[in-house]
Formats: sequence, structure tokens, C-alpha cells
Amino acid sequence: MRPNGTAIRAIREAQKMSLRALQQKTGLDRGYLSRMERGHIQEPADEPLHQVAAALSVTTDAITHKEKT
Repeated sequence: MRPNGTAIRAIREAQKMSLRALQQKTGLDRGYLSRMERGHIQEPADEPLHQVAAALSVTTDAITHKEKT
């Protein structure tokens, strides 16, 4: 799964959640989350994506790019 950084940031900002708050909810490093939002992390492990989705109360599909077949 590839993270959709634009979607992650849009959902986080729509919920008025700071990057620091997302860090606290996920336990992930704030720098890592920032790089994920900016598209610098292309192939993260599945677990961080699940943690971000859970913290934002959305499905993993909402924050990942669809696989092209």
C-alpha cells in the first residue's frame, strides 16, 4: 500500500488535528508522519498506515492510493 499524503493531511486538517496530536495518537515519530504526508515515504509497512487510519477514524483505503491493475 502506498500512502496518499494529500489525503492524510486533508483529513487531519479537516479534523483540526495537529501533526503533534497525530503523533500522540499513533505513537509514530512526527518527522515520519510529516514525510508520509509530503510523499517522501513510498512503501511504509502496513502497521503505520493502520495506526494513522485508526487515529483519523477512517479506513486504510481512505489514506492510500488505489492499486492499478
